[in-house]
Amino acid sequence: MRRIVIGSIVLLAASNAGAEPLGRLFLTPERRAVLEHQRQPDVQEAPAFADPSVTVNGVVRRSSGHTTVWINQRPQHENAPDTGIATRVSPTHPARVTVAPDKEAPATLKVGESLQRGTREKTSALGDGRITVQPARQAPK
Repeated sequence: MRRIVIGSIVLLAASNAGAEPLGRLFLTPERRAVLEHQRQPDVQEAPAFADPSVTVNGVVRRSSGHTTVWINQRPQHENAPDTGIATRVSPTHPARVTVAPDKEAPATLKVGESLQRGTREKTSALGDGRITVQPARQAPK
């Protein structure tokens, strides 16, 4: 009986010696290629921010302290270098965001403002309009 078990182990080892290794399981070949590419040293691929203008659409600061800024209708999470634009929310004025697309000079924008990257001109979403808020009138008693 012992000889049969030892013989089986030897045969299995011999048949597996020429087989290919399993590699990573449960991923598509495309996903494996992306993972392997990301593991290569000195790969720095921050996508270029191609939009000619930068618009700050909104800011959300969660109770955990993490902040998300919407730039051109896309969320920009803090400390995410893969977006092509750096953002920093002012600690004293949470509606002001300093943006620096593609290592350009930073500009501070309010929520709703846009920056034309070529001319560095700032415009408001209101244009020449204004928002006026009047207090509600109390009904006579």
